[in-house]
Amino acid sequence: MINQFAIFLYLEISRSYNKNKITASRCLEMAAKTTSAITSSQEVAVGPMPTSKLEQHGLSANDVKKLEEAGFHTVEAIAFAPKKHLMGIKGISEAKADKILSEASKLIPMGFTTATEVHLQRAEQIKLTTGSKELDKLLEGGIETGSITEIFGEFRTGKTQICHTMAVTCQLPIDLGGGEGKCLYIDTEGTFRPERLLSVSERYGLDGSHVLDNVAYARAYNSDHQNALLQQASAMMLESRYALLVVDSATSLYRTDYAGRGELSARQIHLGQFLRRLLRLADEFGVAVVITNQVVAQVDAAAMFSADPKKPIGGNIMAHASTTRLYLRKGRGETRICKIYDSPCLPESEAVFAILPDGIGDAKD
Repeated sequence: MINQFAIFLYLEISRSYNKNKITASRCLEMAAKTTSAITSSQEVAVGPMPTSKLEQHGLSANDVKKLEEAGFHTVEAIAFAPKKHLMGIKGISEAKADKILSEASKLIPMGFTTATEVHLQRAEQIKLTTGSKELDKLLEGGIETGSITEIFGEFRTGKTQICHTMAVTCQLPIDLGGGEGKCLYIDTEGTFRPERLLSVSERYGLDGSHVLDNVAYARAYNSDHQNALLQQASAMMLESRYALLVVDSATSLYRTDYAGRGELSARQIHLGQFLRRLLRLADEFGVAVVITNQVVAQVDAAAMFSADPKKPIGGNIMAHASTTRLYLRKGRGETRICKIYDSPCLPESEAVFAILPDGIGDAKD
């Protein structure tokens, strides 16, 4: 989240320069005055606001405790939630839910803004390196924070290896492609290996014990548990700076917990709620969310005319929730190929990377 005063300063100077044709020295004078006003004003709080902030706006400590126990640890989470979710909390009536939402909306800007401000915010957005220069180039800098990136492909294509590498690179300084934050890792397949983190940390000259301490790991055993872990994640992110949230994989437990077409609707509803929680965490805390996904082979008539009959599972629910979708496939030897499968701003293209002893890197000629 960037400083709103900096946006104001930029907009005001640009507007005056373009419309009034004032001199550059006058622009600098305006900047100095605005900076002085900012310095003398009260310090601006950045980052998510804890739910306890609402106590200053007429909410009782008991109600705040109820909200936190229900998983609403930030004012942003409350402001983004529909009223029926608040009314589902024991002791929160419709009138009280209206009051809570009203006070939260006063603290969290949820109205219209200009495309200029959005552009400035995206210009300040941090991107996390994948460990491969070619892959980072394909992604125009790396994995984007504040959104969901889905990585799918068949087995042995490097999905988990990318997750392990990024669990380390997210701890790097920002000028080295990191996020200067911790990693929260949810493992649903039992493939997490701390030894890989140590190998990657040696490559970047990081202390292995510190790297491991900065990775919060949890094994999910069913789809309900997987969803519940995100409530804990929200509380943890409020207490400490996290740069990356990994779910490897997001869909494997759903394939076993829900069987047959009779449970397809229930599965998709549950999966949609899980993905919505992930997106909310990305919005609230500005973390990069990386999820892996499995594929299924098409066996219908359309597969006869397709060069690659494999497609990601999860259907349209998964497709719409993911901001960027990356398709991995095997190359020669240790090389892998990554293709931009879907993105709102990246062109459809491919890059070759390699799985190396010290993590993801560039393929050798």
